[in-house]
Amino acid sequence: MAVIQKHGKSCSPDLVCHKENHPSDKLGAPGCHKKWPEHNTHWTRPVARVWTVVLLLGTCLLYCARVAMPICAVNMAEQFHWSKSESGMVLGSFFWGYCFTQVFGGYVSDRVGGEKVLLLSAAAWGSMTAFTPILAHFCSQPIFSMTLARFLMGLLQGVHYPSLASLCSQKVVESERGFLMSTVGSGSYLGTLVIGGAGSLMLDLYGWQSVFYVSGLLSLLWAYCMWKYLLKGEGPIITLESLGSGGPQSKLSKRHWLRLLKQPAVCAVIVTHLCAASTFFTLLSWLPTYFKDTFPDAKGWVFNVVPWLVAIPSSLFSGCLSDHLIRQGFDTASVRKLMQFFSMGVSSVFTLLLCRKTTFPWAVTFVSATMGLTTFSHSGVSVNVQDLAPSCAGALFGVMNTCGAFLGVLLVYFSGYLIESTGSWTSVFALITTVNLLGLCTFLVFADARRVDIDYSKVRHHNIHI
Repeated sequence: MAVIQKHGKSCSPDLVCHKENHPSDKLGAPGCHKKWPEHNTHWTRPVARVWTVVLLLGTCLLYCARVAMPICAVNMAEQFHWSKSESGMVLGSFFWGYCFTQVFGGYVSDRVGGEKVLLLSAAAWGSMTAFTPILAHFCSQPIFSMTLARFLMGLLQGVHYPSLASLCSQKVVESERGFLMSTVGSGSYLGTLVIGGAGSLMLDLYGWQSVFYVSGLLSLLWAYCMWKYLLKGEGPIITLESLGSGGPQSKLSKRHWLRLLKQPAVCAVIVTHLCAASTFFTLLSWLPTYFKDTFPDAKGWVFNVVPWLVAIPSSLFSGCLSDHLIRQGFDTASVRKLMQFFSMGVSSVFTLLLCRKTTFPWAVTFVSATMGLTTFSHSGVSVNVQDLAPSCAGALFGVMNTCGAFLGVLLVYFSGYLIESTGSWTSVFALITTVNLLGLCTFLVFADARRVDIDYSKVRHHNIHI
């Protein structure tokens, strides 16, 4: 496990720091996190708190819209006479669309601002959600219209998290990023709970159409309030000229991208996020089946609700803890490694405990502990990408998320093969643990928190005064 050390106070996180005649100057001296005063547009703390609440609600509504289809899939299948394979085609089309806009969304956010991309995408996927019942009823082949609608939903929602990463790296100081990202990340669990409870109630009382109407219209209302009160009514116009001539912070050439991807710390965050996202996606997909197979008489709401109730406060706690340690002077890289150790190391212990024969209460406890500890990743690798490359954090996070989504799909399919071939869940939990430990070891060995997105030798050359 990483040893947390306090760094010296001579190098303030908000000051430019150069160490002459040191080989590491080109990438930034260890412990010195460069911020350029001419581009310092960080939110004040009150403004940051308002944005945190708004982005939390936005992420919550994002998941309400995303999970609306899985909740209504059974009723829609009965009405439109879909088979299991056709239902699977509709549900799975979301993830294929989700993979394709990650990098693009982060790239655009780095150049024009993450808040603009978030607003436009929310208005688009909110409208798509509200119009889903209309598309289903007015198309002669609902299976095709719903598959296309879910694919477009994936495309539109794929820009959300890269835009958040870009916005956070540009507007939030280093010592408060952990809290914002972990709080906003908890919106995914909150949204899953809200749509699972309220959505199921609306489904029984008013039909499946009401779930799409309500979640879509609330998303549009959120986008309007964000535009009206936070952006002050400014039009989120994105032009080709703005994409081609972004601010100085976002002007990274192809050569700079190649140099960036050769950095061990950058490769470490990509590999670690790939492992963390794919294992989380696998657990999310197969845990309900595990409980139904192992404890057929257990009540479904217990294992579908309790783990998420644990995940929300756990995510908030990890953000507060990481920011507190950084403000106390502990080394940023060590804090990120500690958070990731809990997320992938300690959680794997509870995952392995599921391999043993256990009772239902203990199984729920182990799963809740696993899911709760996994949220520490919001204050680990998810924030570390902003430490390393704030000028292109959105695009780099998009690369990470794309890789994680693709591996997650493969890991889910492979886990199903293991269950069928072995007839045991032990192999699945062992696979998840192995992938987690691989990512954790990579992060502990190679992770860093120095900026690596700017060649400081050139910056020092331009700063010479005679």
